[in-house]
Order: sequence, then C-alpha cells, then structure tokens
Amino acid sequence: MQKVLGTIFPLQRPLIHCITNGITKELVANALLYVGAKPIMAEDEREIESVIQVSSAVLLNIGHLTEQKEACIIKAAKLTNKAQKPLVVDAVGIVGLSNRLALVQSLLDIGVTVVKGNISEMRRLAGLKSSAKGVDSAKEDQSLMELKELAYALRKLAKNYPQTLFLATGEQDLVVSTSKCFCLKNGVDSLELFTGTGDVVGALITGVLGSGIEPLEATIGAITYFNVCGEKASNALQLGMESFRIETGNQLSKLYQENWQEMLKMEDWTNEVVK
Repeated sequence: MQKVLGTIFPLQRPLIHCITNGITKELVANALLYVGAKPIMAEDEREIESVIQVSSAVLLNIGHLTEQKEACIIKAAKLTNKAQKPLVVDAVGIVGLSNRLALVQSLLDIGVTVVKGNISEMRRLAGLKSSAKGVDSAKEDQSLMELKELAYALRKLAKNYPQTLFLATGEQDLVVSTSKCFCLKNGVDSLELFTGTGDVVGALITGVLGSGIEPLEATIGAITYFNVCGEKASNALQLGMESFRIETGNQLSKLYQENWQEMLKMEDWTNEVVK
C-alpha cells in the first residue's frame, strides 16, 4: 500500500469537474491546484455535458443545495456514468435533511465510485441513528463501539452497491467496500475547526481517481495525505487557527516532497466486521 501511495502526488494535471459547495469553492479549487490537478466548476446545465467529456473525474458535493443545483447534480451523475469516468459524491448534511438523503440514494442507484461523508452522515446513509445536528459529526457517534457498528452497516450497504467505496471521516476514518474495511488514524482535531476540510478531502479523492489510481488506494491516499498535512501544520496552532489553516494549505503544496506515506496509521478491520 505505501509503495502505491508514494507515487500519487503530485498529480499530473487531471481536469477535475467540481459541482461543489459555494461556500468553499475557492478553498477546493486551490487545494486541487496545490497537488497538481486542474479544477473546473461549471454548474450551468447547458455546459455540463461538454465539461464532463473533457474531465478526468467528477465531484458532486450536495452542500448548499437548491432545486436547480439538484437537477444539475443528477444530470452530471448520469453523464459521468455514461462516459465511464470516476464519480465522487459528498453526502453533506444528510443527517437531518431527508431531501438530501434521498438525493444521495438516487445517486447511488445511478452509480458512484466513492461516497464520502462524516461519521454521522454515513451512519444516516447506512440506516443507523445519529446524535448529530447540522452538518458536523457528533462526538457521541465516534466511540469504538459506534465505529464498529458503522463499519458493519457500511459493509452491508456495500453489498447492494459493489462498485462503490464508502468513506466515513472523523476522529478516525473508515474506508469500506464489499471486501475490505480499514480504520485510519491520522489527523488532528483542529482540522474540524475551519470550514471546508471535508470538501477538500472529496476533491483530493476525485483528483487522485482522475489520475488513474484505483478507488481503495485513491481514497486512503487522499485522506491520509490531507490528515498528515494537518499534523505537519499543527505547530502553527500556537499562532492561532488562521495560521493553522494557511499552513495546512502550504503543506498540501509541498508534502509530496517527503515520504509522507510512511506516516500512514491504518488498521485492517476487514475480518472484525464480517458476520
């Protein structure tokens, strides 16, 4: 695994089409540029087909949803599948919003390469109860017992969508498919304290998929790279959160010069969650 991860970054200029949260567009675009990708963010239905034809992969983030944006997302998902290109869906805010949950379920039926969300969002998608309110993950959903429960539920869900990989992010991250389950333990708590970190992870995964890396390695590589950036940037916390945010971006642009993959903290839960 580490050998593959070490070859991922910098990316070789894949064009990544992002229909994403308007609040974090600049952050997402810059993150992709920092790691060697090229972002494009067309949301006009008249442009979607042409953009997807030339894109390497597509990110659909359902944050800041409107009726017009939902129609655009559904069209983009269908066209991406028709073009046989990687598709990442970020399930933002589905815990308390039934329309968003229904949209993600519809997108799964169309066909998705990777679905990601925080621990609480992925509990909701897997049919489990969550203590979360709003778009942030609940602390109560992140105990070891709850994580094991979620891992098992996502394995069951994956059986219905064997072509889809599921990522749940939090204090520890779960990467789940029909045949694999890993728990990742990199990162720092402060990454949850500035807006858009989850959106950046979705974009990084899409960028790596657009470079031809397989979904399992792409997902583990992208989330680990970002979390290690946070670890490296944590020294800036003594200057305040804004300095930490900026330094995290700096690390995105240069961490690939180091053997960051050797910092991977991962446990194989595959056999633990199979019943």
